[in-house]
Amino acid sequence: MALEMLIGVNVTDEAGYQAYRDNMTPLLEAHQGGFGYDFKVSEVLKSATKEPINRVFTIYFPDEATKDSFFANEDYVQIKHDHFENSVSHVTRIATYEK
Repeated sequence: MALEMLIGVNVTDEAGYQAYRDNMTPLLEAHQGGFGYDFKVSEVLKSATKEPINRVFTIYFPDEATKDSFFANEDYVQIKHDHFENSVSHVTRIATYEK
């Protein structure tokens, strides 16, 4: 059974965010993770947060320990610092569930 998260983000720099995805995806796959769905959102009709959301995706891992290992990985932390932090203004974790 895999662990999956549904995430909403507000991307403010498309090129920077794409650089983040390009650099982190090989590391994500090395941790047996991946993206299941990925949407650019043009209109949000209802939201539990006041923060804007313009991208929604699912990200999965085989289990919680692997997820934690990925997000704590030094290479991931550097990639996030270099590309994500300046290209995304807000992250909303909509749901986490076992699949």
